[in-house]
Amino acid sequence: MPRADVEAMFDTLGAANPSPKTELEFVNPYTLLVAVVLSAQATDVGVNKATRKLFAEVQDPLAMLALGLDGLKQHIRTIGLFNAKAANVIRLSEQLLEHHDGEVPRTEKELIALAGVGRKTANVVLNEAFGQATLAVDTHVFRVSHRIGLSAGKTPDAVERDLLKQVPARWGREAHHLLILHGRYLCKARSPECWRCPVAQWCRFEPKSDMPTAKLSRSSVPRAERALT
Repeated sequence: MPRADVEAMFDTLGAANPSPKTELEFVNPYTLLVAVVLSAQATDVGVNKATRKLFAEVQDPLAMLALGLDGLKQHIRTIGLFNAKAANVIRLSEQLLEHHDGEVPRTEKELIALAGVGRKTANVVLNEAFGQATLAVDTHVFRVSHRIGLSAGKTPDAVERDLLKQVPARWGREAHHLLILHGRYLCKARSPECWRCPVAQWCRFEPKSDMPTAKLSRSSVPRAERALT
């Protein structure tokens, strides 16, 4: 996509959503880290429902360890894969106390060394908690980037590299949220609402002329994106 088009597209997305931010509820960097770990293969709505009472009681690693594994499971049992996620949260809380004085580190290398934390989770925390211009490629960002024509990468890491080369510096911090929210509410997997999309003029997604009635089959979603869900 031509540079001028990329800039115009992000300016348009930004004008449509001037204050984009994560929809996960959190109190501080630690609770954000926990929330993002819990959100893997789960919805933000479901995570928020489970963590409201949890974060009223627990806001740091010491309090999480005092709550304990069984206590944590009781709070998050409505979230998919809660047993494994609870074990990771307890372990990462121990690691934060052992290696970081209980504070959430501010580098990707240190974050991904924590239990249950991958590149996507690290980028979300660095972006939302510490204001860094990172791009976490989740299923929405992956899909939107391919449809618009920002990337043809077959893996999340490849898409991230493509985006980092193209996103205008002025949108470096917000781009992650702009693409996620656009994918969540407009450029949806099976029923994209192209008829009301503010960036349709730059988009290369062919079925948009058939919207809003056309539905997409699962086979039309890139395999790498399906693996992210």
